[in-house]
Amino acid sequence: MTDRDRRGAERRGCHAETLAAAWLTLKGYHVLASRVRLPVGEIDLIARRRTVLAFVEVKQRAHLHDALQAVTPRAWDRISRAAEVWASSQPHASQLDWRFDLVAITPLSRPRHFRDYWRP
Repeated sequence: MTDRDRRGAERRGCHAETLAAAWLTLKGYHVLASRVRLPVGEIDLIARRRTVLAFVEVKQRAHLHDALQAVTPRAWDRISRAAEVWASSQPHASQLDWRFDLVAITPLSRPRHFRDYWRP
């Protein structure tokens, strides 16, 4: 992958995450953090709604099926480790119910939010 390809992928990823954050906000979530980068892994979005803390992976693909299959079990493990590290620095995170969600972005349709898509 060339630098130009990487920059294009990064730009598309940022756009998808922005769409997902807007969609979650419309659904009543408060986005606490985005593009969280930690040594153990990355989290696209962290959002809260009432007593639920959602760690959200965002995937943009041409087809819904591809987006749903895009996150490997190994990637979910890294996201889970990153969630643990991030939450350890947040005073009230341990009092909330944690969930790992997926938001799929596909052309010409609304974002699809899959709650509790994966469990560690």
